[in-house]
Amino acid sequence: MPRSAPATPSVTMCTSSRTRDTVSTRWRGSRTCSREASRLFCTSRGGGDDPMPDSPHTSLTFSLSTNWNSARHPTGEAMVDEILKLGFDAVELGYQLDEQQAEGVLRRVRQGGVAVSSVHAFCPAPPHVAGGHPELYLTASLDEDERVMAILLAGKTLEFAQQVGARAVILHAGRIRQGWWRRGLDSESLMRRVSDSGIDDPLFKKQTARALWARERRAGRHLQALRRSLDRLVPRFEQAGVTLCLENLPSWEAVPSDAEILQLTADYPASALAYWHDLGHGQIRQHFGWSPDHAAVAAHLLPITRGVHIHDVHGLADDHHVPGTGVIDFTRFAFYGTAAVIRVFEPLPGTPATALAAALAHLRQIWGGG
Repeated sequence: MPRSAPATPSVTMCTSSRTRDTVSTRWRGSRTCSREASRLFCTSRGGGDDPMPDSPHTSLTFSLSTNWNSARHPTGEAMVDEILKLGFDAVELGYQLDEQQAEGVLRRVRQGGVAVSSVHAFCPAPPHVAGGHPELYLTASLDEDERVMAILLAGKTLEFAQQVGARAVILHAGRIRQGWWRRGLDSESLMRRVSDSGIDDPLFKKQTARALWARERRAGRHLQALRRSLDRLVPRFEQAGVTLCLENLPSWEAVPSDAEILQLTADYPASALAYWHDLGHGQIRQHFGWSPDHAAVAAHLLPITRGVHIHDVHGLADDHHVPGTGVIDFTRFAFYGTAAVIRVFEPLPGTPATALAAALAHLRQIWGGG
């Protein structure tokens, strides 16, 4: 049965909490995993046609982000081996991966021991940033030095993606710059207000409307900066045969918006620039009124979607939990099971392996029809 968020739950600010050790019985079941499916993630270095992620003759394929376990393993080999043992077909290399771990992953790839579906920028993490960060520099920044650094690091991520045979690089493009005018209108302040007064608070609704109006006035310059960045990056991605994917983010400040990504992808080659949908982020955007119905938005953007991050949301804004333990009704997103998209679990570090395996089995069932 479809589930929705309670009318006035308390909100947690996207921080880690202890994930449940078990999932509900409706998420349990048998699972058939075909390791042969991992071959579907391999790409031709000769620039040939990009293979479909799935075919009628293979099981539904899923990857798991290394952000889940990279902090627990000093070597890349141990990290990817643990993921494959859970039944996942491939890995997404997350932005927390360090250079030593990256070398281990590359060795496994060259041995034929793992397939890499995607890489999340910036990866490997720059040596001066412990733990990495996806928004260290932003391609939509109005600061020219920051924008140039974002281009440089995105280019390095592309080079690494080519080495490991990944088909996509996920990027957080940017956020609207805030100044004196914000006065409590930033997304985090609005989330805190909901925590105190509830989602139906008239002041929250008034401030949200004001924030979206301010965004409309200020987005243009950031989009121009983003286009200047894309003008430099997209030709490189097109030549490399890798898709640059701009991810939806859980705030009203995020660039691009749902409408803006449609225009951007229309202006660049589809093979080189696409959209990446994050289920948790999309749900949060719906909860706070920054986007309309989540499933409707995802379906509308499906033609330009290259991949999807899969995780659940507790309450209004506590995300990256095991699918099936939160408010998202995953049956409404079954179109991702038949679409030619990359499917990636992106849970919190420390999420129990048994819970991930159970959720993987159930998603294969409800999205694959098996």
